[in-house]
Amino acid sequence: MLQSLFEKLRLESTYVRSWFILTMDLCVSVFATLVSYLSIGSFVHAGDASHVHYFLLLLLAFLCSFAAFYLFRTYHTIIRHSSLRELWKLVVAVLLKECLMFMVLSFRPSGMSMEEIGLCVLMDTFITSGLLIIMRVLMILVYDAVIQAGIRQAKRIRTLVYGVDSKEVALVMRLQNSPHYNICGFIVFGKKLKSYEIAERPVYYFETPENIDYVVKKFGIGAILFANYANAKLEDDRLIKYCTAHKVKVLIAPPIDEIVDGKPTQSGGIRDIKIEDLLGREEIKISLREIIDNFKDKTVLVTGAAGSIGSELCRQLATFGIRQLVMYDNAETPMHNIRLELEDRFPELKFVPVIGDVRMPARLDFVFRSYHPQVVFHAAAYKHVPLMEGNPCEAILANVVGTRNVADFCIRYDVEKMVMISTDKAVNPTNVMGCTKRLAEIYVQSLGQAIVSGRMKGRTQFITTRFGNVLGSNGSVIPRFREQIEHGGPVTVTHPDIRRYFMTIPEACRLVMEAATIGQGNTIFVFDMGQYIRIADLARRMIELAGYRVDEDIRIVYSGLRPGEKLYEEVLSNAENTLPTDHEKIRIAKVREYDYDDASRAVSELERLALEVDIPNAVRLMKRIVPEYHSQNSRFELYDKELAEENLAKRKEHEEEQIA
Repeated sequence: MLQSLFEKLRLESTYVRSWFILTMDLCVSVFATLVSYLSIGSFVHAGDASHVHYFLLLLLAFLCSFAAFYLFRTYHTIIRHSSLRELWKLVVAVLLKECLMFMVLSFRPSGMSMEEIGLCVLMDTFITSGLLIIMRVLMILVYDAVIQAGIRQAKRIRTLVYGVDSKEVALVMRLQNSPHYNICGFIVFGKKLKSYEIAERPVYYFETPENIDYVVKKFGIGAILFANYANAKLEDDRLIKYCTAHKVKVLIAPPIDEIVDGKPTQSGGIRDIKIEDLLGREEIKISLREIIDNFKDKTVLVTGAAGSIGSELCRQLATFGIRQLVMYDNAETPMHNIRLELEDRFPELKFVPVIGDVRMPARLDFVFRSYHPQVVFHAAAYKHVPLMEGNPCEAILANVVGTRNVADFCIRYDVEKMVMISTDKAVNPTNVMGCTKRLAEIYVQSLGQAIVSGRMKGRTQFITTRFGNVLGSNGSVIPRFREQIEHGGPVTVTHPDIRRYFMTIPEACRLVMEAATIGQGNTIFVFDMGQYIRIADLARRMIELAGYRVDEDIRIVYSGLRPGEKLYEEVLSNAENTLPTDHEKIRIAKVREYDYDDASRAVSELERLALEVDIPNAVRLMKRIVPEYHSQNSRFELYDKELAEENLAKRKEHEEEQIA
């Protein structure tokens, strides 16, 4: 019955009106003044007072109280969340009321001496302050009693919060009336806080799996809650490993800006921990003020805006005070989804979703002509290695020709800056996708060099950013593994030793924004990708986090390397192949420069071969332009042998000419 009443009243989301609190405060304050005056009058024999005298005194108390409470806005506080700061504000407001009354009464004592007035004001101060504080405490107690009576019947998970810092304590206070989680205490590593209590909850410790087992079983703990990603990563091989092995839920409370688009929920935004939370790294420090200044009041075009990287770029740009966001993509349903999201999350944002293909110059020309973007983020590309290995002509048209089209229109329409999203697979490429991205880099950089040297007119600065795999992107390994686990396995890994570098999508996009801010043109920025991850270990960890046993409940099956795939990606940011920048996570790649005329002719020839679907000659030309492109696990390896023999014959011919 109480539970149904609780649900009907929805007391958690219902607040007492501020005017009601002000009315109660005024009544208490005036009553306290009356009691104080009558008490002092009876003790010091101040003489009889008329009804008019009482009325004027109460009117004075009302006016002084209203002025003080209004000035300090004591009635705007949500009482259930009151703190000592709010109580001090209340006391100061009472002191102001008494000062005002003392000043008025000292001019017209109405038969009272200054000593009597002083005693009356002093007593009024204590009584008013005491009654107001008692009223607030009673309101909190009544609220807690009603809430606790309602949620006592709910099936809540007995939960321990990891850590005892301010974030953890604040999280406990936020969840103290949660209908989902019964916060039973804190848990920490080590005995330092043994037998302590924080926020009226005990602190438990652990040093061994036996300690955790004892606490979990004795107190019926069903979940461990982490307040931040850093603590979760710290306990990945210790507390979390125990929890996943013993069916104890592992929960995380994301930062407040990630909680359902900033809107609080009954569960406080808490969710099961995911592998992305454990792989993500320490938050990157970026110069947000400079980034905002760089984009504020500008029209920005994002190609590939409905993709994983493009959509996150749009989300971040939406917070920078840009004038207009133009979103360009050929995928209808994803574009529809990101449009609905932006309309909901950023109702003040002026944005234009455009369905179009970067391979269509006329459509691009329409967009540039209509909206005149000042900054362009070029994220549109085909990215799946095995798929592009089977469709090289489409990879050329989308990744190379599409990039050329966007870059050329940036020049034609006087765009300030174009930022191209590239990949670590462009470094010493072993597949078609990586080579096409390297070709796109070559064209963009050579175009920028031609502008700097004065061979071409234009002012666009061209910036390229390279990074590795992003966690959770469309079609990436993590969503694939998650889907396989949900279906009971097996989880397919291509090779036991294959490894990759990962970063989160928001992290990658923040670095792109930073590179766009610090870049001065004709630069290829590479990002520090951290430590590599063995994909087999990733699969094993995801199976364990899902509550299954590897090779017992769900098997890992090795399917063999796919076309164009290699075991190890290149390290992007070592000292040998890069130069430093002011940002410790961003470096500048040392790459060979190409002449623009040569690059332009090469792209045009590649476009012709791709449109004719002349796969052999298109791939051969790619290998000639990018000599470091050597196919692996691919049908195109035979062209490497052909070119090697061709180069050997040329060298012999050259040597013979030198001898002659």
